[in-house]
Amino acid sequence: MTGARDPRDARVVIVGGGLGGFTVAKELRDRGHRGPIAVVDPAGLPYDRPPLSKGYLSGERTLDDLRFESADWYAERGIDVVEDAATALDLDDLAVVVAGGDRLPADRIVLATGGRARPLPLDGADDPRVHVLRTSDDADRLRAAIGEGTRLAIVGGGLIGAEAASTAASLGARVTLIEPADPPLVPAVGPELARRLHDMHEEREVRVRTALPASLELADDAVRIELTDGDPIEADALLVGIGIIPNTGLAESAGLDVDNGVLVDERQRTADPRVLAVGDIARLRFADGALARRHEHWDNAIASGVRAAAAIVDDPEPAPSAGWFWSDRYGCHVEGVGEMHVDGTTVLRHDRDGRPTAAFRLGADGRMLGAAAIDGGLTVRAARRIIDRGAVVDPEALADPAVDLKRLAR
Repeated sequence: MTGARDPRDARVVIVGGGLGGFTVAKELRDRGHRGPIAVVDPAGLPYDRPPLSKGYLSGERTLDDLRFESADWYAERGIDVVEDAATALDLDDLAVVVAGGDRLPADRIVLATGGRARPLPLDGADDPRVHVLRTSDDADRLRAAIGEGTRLAIVGGGLIGAEAASTAASLGARVTLIEPADPPLVPAVGPELARRLHDMHEEREVRVRTALPASLELADDAVRIELTDGDPIEADALLVGIGIIPNTGLAESAGLDVDNGVLVDERQRTADPRVLAVGDIARLRFADGALARRHEHWDNAIASGVRAAAAIVDDPEPAPSAGWFWSDRYGCHVEGVGEMHVDGTTVLRHDRDGRPTAAFRLGADGRMLGAAAIDGGLTVRAARRIIDRGAVVDPEALADPAVDLKRLAR
């Protein structure tokens, strides 16, 4: 390491102020890091993104509500928030170059640049009535475009699209959701819960079209969306929620290894061990060269940020835990943990009306591999402990809603 003998005195520059970047900064100080820390992001103080499609879009929460911490918190901990865009990495004389022209020297650089919304690959998708939802500015523009009676079309029925549909409907918009999978989210929650979740749209008068957009026709008074099933939709606004493209430009320009993400080892280190990557852009490369699937959820941003901070200060690698996610729609809360799409069998729990409320994926050896639940946060929390322990569980007990899953997790 240049410029610092003790890793806790290292100069650390974090590029990106999302959850991953914030976690690295916070975790470094919590682990006794003493050196300078800078977080570089043109948006300024880091804020949480998941509420953008929910409470922030509805107007119930402000941007200040979404801030992880206040400006005083950063000042008290000696963390410098640089409100500027990083334009280059200098790996010869380790530094981050920002748009204003300054060079920020570093002993360690952490890339936490996240991703940009994947655009709709159709002519006309750059029209101002076509929206994405990645930043607070995006949410502000979308919120200004919808209201009572607005015709809103949403392409993509994943987490963001479903959450936005729920919020827009609550604001009085007339929502049409366009999604080719029927139902979506099967890999995340299993087919039974995915079916129940997807059916909530039409139960709340959100129209669902199982199709793909084929073309856009832009008129003065509407966006006309031609679909692969033949029937067009006219909308006042169109939201595109079809995933993200990882922001790997800085890493590529610096010559780091990139393949649908910045390639890292188990401690989040890139091909240059002085540079680490966390969150949506990081993709694990195993020792044998095999590549893992890139993870884009909130929990991964925290876990990878913790691993990166531990690596920087030379602490032991934190114990792994099964990945976890959550979402909200129409007053219901859904959570999932582990892997629901791997080989195995599924055990379901049902409510008194016979509807599935929880699903557990078991391997051939009886060990739990994944779990998901609707309005069952405690169930998923207990399932995570079971997965982390590698415990064998009784399928009949899992299926019985009278059995407290916490007992099985002991």
